[in-house]
Amino acid sequence: MRKFNYYLSSALFSQLPSSLVRQIVSFRLATTAKEELSALQDRVSYYNKISKPYTLNQQNHQIQSFRKHCGSTYYFDMLKVIKGFEPELKFNFIHGDVVDVPKEPTFVKSRPIAGDNDNSVLLKLNEIRHYRFVNDTLSYREKSDMAVWRGSGFRANRRNLLKRYFSHPRCNFGRTDREDADQLQYVLPKMSIEEQLKYKFILSLEGKDVATNLKWIMSSNSLVFTPKLRYETWFMEGKLIPGVHYVEINDDFSDLIEKMDYYTAHPEQAEAIIANANQWVEQFKDQRRERLISYLVADQYFNQSQERPSKEETKLSALLGLSPISRRA
Repeated sequence: MRKFNYYLSSALFSQLPSSLVRQIVSFRLATTAKEELSALQDRVSYYNKISKPYTLNQQNHQIQSFRKHCGSTYYFDMLKVIKGFEPELKFNFIHGDVVDVPKEPTFVKSRPIAGDNDNSVLLKLNEIRHYRFVNDTLSYREKSDMAVWRGSGFRANRRNLLKRYFSHPRCNFGRTDREDADQLQYVLPKMSIEEQLKYKFILSLEGKDVATNLKWIMSSNSLVFTPKLRYETWFMEGKLIPGVHYVEINDDFSDLIEKMDYYTAHPEQAEAIIANANQWVEQFKDQRRERLISYLVADQYFNQSQERPSKEETKLSALLGLSPISRRA
C-alpha cells in the first residue's frame, strides 16, 4: 500500500501544471516563518556545498523539458523539486548509486564522504526505498543477544563476513541470492524487518554506496553495527559519530564479537546510542519541512549558476535575508 500511494500521488503530481506548482511553492515559502527557514540553513549548506558561481558546460537538463530517462522513483522525486522553479533553468542530474564526484555541480542521491565532494549536490532521491522507518515495540533489553544480517552476498566484504561468522552461534547471517556457486551453503531465507528487530545487533553493510537498512535500524531499538561509513545521502551519514549514533566495527569484522559482548554487558550505553540514533531520525520525518529544505537546496543551486540574471533575487533568498552570490569574477 505504501508503494501504491507513492506512485499514485507522484503520477497525479506530474500532471499538475508547472505554473500551479510554482504558485504552491511560493505560498509554502511565504507562509513559513523566517526563523524556521534560517534554522534549516545548516542542512541546506551541508547538502549544497558550492561556494562559488559556476557555468554548466556539460550536457544538461532543462526544467521545462525534463522527461523520464531513469527509474520512476528518481524521476518523480526529482520532478517534485524542480517543478517549483523557472522552466528555463538548466541543471545536471545523475540518477542511481553515485560513488564519484561529478566534474560540475550536479544533483545526486549519494556522494563520497571523504575528500572534495562539493560538486555532488544531495537531494532526497529514491525516497520510497531508503526512507522507511519503524515503530519498534521491543526494548533493547528484550531482544536476543545476537547479531543478524541478510542481503546480497556478492561483494567481497559480505563474502568475508559469511566465511567468518556463518556458523557462529551468536550470529544469524545469510545471503539471500545465489550468484556465487561457491557460497551456496551460506544462502538463507529472507527475513522481514519485524523478524530482524528481535535482535539487539543488526549489521548495516554498504554496497555500491550507502546501506539501505541503516535508516530503519536507526529508528529502532536495536544497535547499528557497521564498518566505517564511506558514502552519504540526504540522511547525512557523514555527520554520524561512531559510539554516539552507531557502533563502528573493523572492516574485516574481527572485533564483532568483542563489541557484541561489550554492549550486552553495558545495556545503558547501548540504550544511549539508540536514543541518539532515534533523535537523529526524527529530523527526517516532517514531510513539509523536508520538501522545504529540498526547495532551498535547489534554489541555492540555481542562484549560484549563471542561469539566473545576476541582479535577480529569488523569493527564497529574500525570505532568508540573503542576496544572490555575486557573479563578478
